[in-house]
Amino acid sequence: MINKLMYELNEHKNAFNKVDEKYLNDIIKAYEMIKTALENGKKLLIFGNGGSAADAQHFAAELSGRYKTERMGLSAIALSTDTSALTAIGNDYGYEYVFSRQVEAIAKQGDVVFGISTSGTSKNVINALEVAKQMDCECILMASEKLETSPYFALKAPSLDTPRIQEIHIFTIHSICELLDGYFK
Repeated sequence: MINKLMYELNEHKNAFNKVDEKYLNDIIKAYEMIKTALENGKKLLIFGNGGSAADAQHFAAELSGRYKTERMGLSAIALSTDTSALTAIGNDYGYEYVFSRQVEAIAKQGDVVFGISTSGTSKNVINALEVAKQMDCECILMASEKLETSPYFALKAPSLDTPRIQEIHIFTIHSICELLDGYFK
């Protein structure tokens, strides 16, 4: 068992060794987009499926509550938390529209819409980003290096292994929270 755990730890280290200056600069750009929106009274809408839905909720909670330091609450909403909306929209329109319908209802011009998808191809995440772009929102897609191109600003975790991608996504979320804590203190 210890060998399996050491293997997983080494895989984690190897994935993080691929995080380079370009990726860190992309984190800073995402932070700047979110900071600017929040400074201007706009909000951050975050969503994803499965573990990415949990990451979206975690991200929103860290911003509306507190990450590390005492600061004002920041306007962040995880769209994956409203089970009534998810099931009603999924039933009436199809699961691929569960986030786009919420974006259409909640987003305003200048908001940041932040989709999380380890593959970068989740149809319901992409549909929501398309709607957000049409509404003149800032769009961020956090995915992996599997994603070749994107019409949205893409944070591509340098890995092809889902657990490693998710670990880098949490690092990214915490890094953005850290920067926002420093700015909005």
